[in-house]
Amino acid sequence: MNSVFNPATTDELITRIHKRQKYSRPLWGKMNVAQMLAHCNVTYELVYEDLHPKPNPIMKFLVKLFVKDFVVNEKPFKQNVHTAPHFKIVDTKDFELEKSRLITYLQKTQQLGQSYFEGKESHSFGPLNSSQWNNMFYKHLNHHLNQFGV
Repeated sequence: MNSVFNPATTDELITRIHKRQKYSRPLWGKMNVAQMLAHCNVTYELVYEDLHPKPNPIMKFLVKLFVKDFVVNEKPFKQNVHTAPHFKIVDTKDFELEKSRLITYLQKTQQLGQSYFEGKESHSFGPLNSSQWNNMFYKHLNHHLNQFGV
């Protein structure tokens, strides 16, 4: 799997993001492009911002047991999979703002590097190694860029 810690991969993802315009249409799913960018930003908000409540211990246990491996492995997501509640974006979002935020998060992640994420605690999954963080970051964003044809 490509590595978000590699500058070339980050540049490739940013180029793909720039190929989307405000009125780009999805190949599947219900989100518009601004909502998709906001949705992708949630992954990084969970790392860098204190915007989302942490799951209670029972929910965290269940998420680790039933969802973690699906999210952090290298197998690509299928189309139209269920979305966790705090990832659902239904309100209107500002395309340029969400695009800028996502690019900033990508650059920050790449600059912090692989060692920063080794053993770092995930909001929902507990400690992850840097490969698991990479898989989660890359395959989620790649999935949604593919959703919008880039």
